[in-house]
Amino acid sequence: MKMLKDKHVVITGGGSGIGASISEILAKSGAKTTIMGRNYKRLQEKTENLPNGFAVSVDITDHKKVKIAFQNAVQQHGVIDILVNNAGNAISVPFEKLNTKEWNDMITLNLTGVFHCTKACLPAMKKQKWGRIINIASTAGLKGYAYVTAYSAAKHGVIGLTRSLALETANTGITVNAICPGYTETGLTENAIENISLKTGITKSEAREELLKSNPQKRFIQPEEIANTVLWLCKIDAESITGQAISISGGEVMS
Repeated sequence: MKMLKDKHVVITGGGSGIGASISEILAKSGAKTTIMGRNYKRLQEKTENLPNGFAVSVDITDHKKVKIAFQNAVQQHGVIDILVNNAGNAISVPFEKLNTKEWNDMITLNLTGVFHCTKACLPAMKKQKWGRIINIASTAGLKGYAYVTAYSAAKHGVIGLTRSLALETANTGITVNAICPGYTETGLTENAIENISLKTGITKSEAREELLKSNPQKRFIQPEEIANTVLWLCKIDAESITGQAISISGGEVMS
């Protein structure tokens, strides 16, 4: 029997990159998947390859829209058993040039969005005495990086939320964990490479090599590695793993 048979999983930012890999692996394990994001066309295309896949367009920065989106998910697949807070984005700008709107946008998307989605799922998880909340954070939540102050602050906040909520839910059958990837082979990293090349004048190949220097294994993390860690945390026998910030970074961050 597939380990996630009949479990309903919601994955935000599920239409591409890390989120798409997570949705594929959890669906193959038997889960009923609801993928959420802003680009409904992309989400629909993704669900064509997902057994029991369902697409919902939502802006996670708007708590009213989140509430409606999660109600739609429940109507389609039933109570949400597993939440993967994956949606997010980053901008690169020196702190002195960072304006208030950019700061607020980063905090609202990367941290407040996690708050909104978790609030939408938690009561039902507590009622059924089982649940998994998995927050895709970043190594930027475990250490500092230059020029991404707002993003790093938000991801540090996600880890704080994870650890605190894990304690609040420790006796409820719910686990709450964060996964902290290093530079991953996704569009977000490609954008970073493009920005470095434009701002410094070095080639994209040289910019790629600069990013690879942060990883002792000298490679980018693959989305499937993160997805398989999510799957592991979803298992019934992972019930003692909670409040953790798991670094997937080739040894870049050690605790």
